Amino acid sequence: MRILISNDDGVTAPGLAALHAALADYAECVVIAPDQDKSGASSSLTLDRPLHPQRLANGFISLNGTPTDCVHLGLNALFEPVPEMVVAGINLGANLGDDVLYSGTVAAALEGRFLQLPAFAFSLLSRQPDNLPTAAYFARKLVAAHAELNLPPRCVLNVNIPNLPLERIRGVQLTRLGHRARAAAPIKVVNPRGKEGYWISVAGDAEDGGPGTDFHAVMQGYVSITPLQLDRTFPEAFSGLEGWLEGLL
Repeated sequence: MRILISNDDGVTAPGLAALHAALADYAECVVIAPDQDKSGASSSLTLDRPLHPQRLANGFISLNGTPTDCVHLGLNALFEPVPEMVVAGINLGANLGDDVLYSGTVAAALEGRFLQLPAFAFSLLSRQPDNLPTAAYFARKLVAAHAELNLPPRCVLNVNIPNLPLERIRGVQLTRLGHRARAAAPIKVVNPRGKEGYWISVAGDAEDGGPGTDFHAVMQGYVSITPLQLDRTFPEAFSGLEGWLEGLL
């Protein structure tokens, strides 16, 4: 089996190395990741310049592009035979609820949606790598158990691991996405030459984070697994739109 590994924290990120180490003796792993931190890149593609992959001393491939660029090239240009599964992470920081709209980690996994096997996105709820072994343990355990899954096509599993030692993890829960409150306002800054700019501020707190959500699971010490689909159609809005359109015509 061949697995394509990517991330959005960059090709030198400790989470990427930890994920590769966790899977390297299970499958043939190829790694392609951005040459710098591309957190928040979502599913953006680079269309205004060519992309230049470079192989590093450890065998990983560094790319001057986004996480989606990395997986797109990995599946369509760089590797033969084509990898059978995409695994993204291990992200340092949560990807819960609305975070999946912006996450480059989740986007990398989504780019693997065309493959027959489900894609995985792994995130640790910390900016520090202390409990990466916990996340790596669950990454290996879940990926190795993929053959027992029976999922619809184009399914991505978003996995968030609490920032805890392995012995303090209470278990694994199947969850839905929660929702965050509106993000804090951007922070205005002025450089020494008087030019104004803005820093995007922190994400909002959990607004819908009750039982059954990914927020609730990880706060209770459980690993959260949320199945994601690309289709964002909102069927419940059809009835309201149908009447509105009839009034316009």
